[in-house]
Amino acid sequence: MAIKIRLARGGSKKRPFYRIVAADSRMPRDGRYIEKLGTYNPLLPKDSEERVKMDMERVQYWLGEGAQTTDRVSRFLEAAGVVEKKERANPNKGEPGAKAKERAEEKAAKAAEAAEAAAAPAEEAAAEE
Repeated sequence: MAIKIRLARGGSKKRPFYRIVAADSRMPRDGRYIEKLGTYNPLLPKDSEERVKMDMERVQYWLGEGAQTTDRVSRFLEAAGVVEKKERANPNKGEPGAKAKERAEEKAAKAAEAAEAAAAPAEEAAAEE
């Protein structure tokens, strides 16, 4: 049986609340789980202690049993210092979209023109003297 440590969604519409659970990977996201390991409330501020709560002893037990973590839960565990940080390779994630690149190029061109226009009168004054 393949065990996953993952999030199970609760809460009402537009008010998410998640349980961190150990579940069989074949079960649905919000379906049957083996054990509740903690909670995650994304509506709380990021620096709040209440945002992510986990029973670290039980998490360690399930990791020792061979449970795999989902990406979000592994980030929580990395922040808690339980597992080492993984290298994530997504070079396009931080790259701006096509429209944003066009706007940046236009802005750079306008700034260059403005700098050139500001420098021209100073050069003419220096040439006259």
